[in-house]
Amino acid sequence: MFNDLEYKQKTLDTKSSSFCGAKWYNATIWLGSGMTTSCHHPLPHKIDENLVKSNPKLLHNTPEKKEQRRQMQCGERPKGCEYCWKIEDMGKNYISDRVYKSKIYTNKELEDAFRTDYMADINLRTLEIAFDRTCNFACSYCNPAFSTTWVKDIKSNGPYQELISDGRNHFTHVHDSNQLFKFGEHNPYVEAFFKWWESDLHKTLTELRITGGEPTMSPELWRLVDWFEKNANKSKCGLAINSNLGAKDELIDKLVQASSLLPKLDVYTSNESMLEHSNYIRDGIEYKKWYDNLIKVHKAGIQTHIMCTINGLCLLSLPDFIYSVLQMRTLYGPNFGNMSFNILRFPSFQSPLVMPTKVKTKAIELLQFVLKYPVRNHTRGLTEYEGTLHDWERDQIARLIEYLRSVEKPHSESFDMPKLHNDFKKFYQQYDIRRNKNFVKTFPELEEWYELL
Repeated sequence: MFNDLEYKQKTLDTKSSSFCGAKWYNATIWLGSGMTTSCHHPLPHKIDENLVKSNPKLLHNTPEKKEQRRQMQCGERPKGCEYCWKIEDMGKNYISDRVYKSKIYTNKELEDAFRTDYMADINLRTLEIAFDRTCNFACSYCNPAFSTTWVKDIKSNGPYQELISDGRNHFTHVHDSNQLFKFGEHNPYVEAFFKWWESDLHKTLTELRITGGEPTMSPELWRLVDWFEKNANKSKCGLAINSNLGAKDELIDKLVQASSLLPKLDVYTSNESMLEHSNYIRDGIEYKKWYDNLIKVHKAGIQTHIMCTINGLCLLSLPDFIYSVLQMRTLYGPNFGNMSFNILRFPSFQSPLVMPTKVKTKAIELLQFVLKYPVRNHTRGLTEYEGTLHDWERDQIARLIEYLRSVEKPHSESFDMPKLHNDFKKFYQQYDIRRNKNFVKTFPELEEWYELL
């Protein structure tokens, strides 16, 4: 079996130096706004509402994606995929997400994609959808496009003022374009999805991931669960749900009960910091309730995953958070809370790169200590080490360390650091007032730096 570097060199780069299977077989689709992208890194683009009524496969096979497939087949780099190019340009041995997002598909699937006419309508293997933006949280790095609680903030308090960097537009209006249809109103994108799902999508998908908002609060999720209950054994597609695990108890219980109706259920939840730090960053969360629900879901036999969004404020307690997960693995087994580490780029002023050098240096030191834990590599069968990192977790942490060390700007078009620092302070000053929080009290180690911004 190839390691990641060998896989890149011998499987992907032999097709083209920019080839990525996600452009063919994976999609993220926001059904509330009619937007799509091939993964989380490229900016989303619009789906033609009228065309999907007659051909629901165009929810994914848009003209934009087809052009990007052509570019990849020719070894050209699509501009929207610069997140991966930035990682790869750090050096020939650096592994970008196009490796991880391609490895989940078979070699035959990848070869078929590379050789297929780029204009063809491709059947998805993995899909992530959001039915709507209903959510009871308003995380600091989120915005009204993905949370109705954020919408309430902007409607009640008005736009955030005096922001000047690339994050300013996230917090100035309610992003109604991200929810084109009112609750209960006919949505042609939702109906196109169910039409596609019921015809043949349920036959080709291996995993369908539901995001939001908070999916457990969406009636469309339970419409899908009902389909599985009524059509047992018609689909082997596994369901994965992104849940903040902070919804009402009856919805969490309903989620647990749904696992018996599905071929497979995985629950992905977000967190990346400890206790009061988490409560501050992820407004709406109750840290203990979140952890209790994570344990409840895991005990029900549902595979749990923790998505760590690496933002500036989480660096102070991220190492402790990782330790807490490892400690739980000694109680509940090695697959409790499989972790991923995704570096926040937008809004740039909340990137980990805006933090003072001493904070980044301390985080690097502590994360290096984390890496000294034994690695549980499935191919080596180290099952006796239940409280340890998985090999992919170790790789991602190592990549984060290198990112903190060597990358100066969140992305090529981000603003200069003084402007990012301006927005950091302006944002959190207003965030504190709106959310009844206290930055300095929560992060006393940042007080001196914060006051001087």
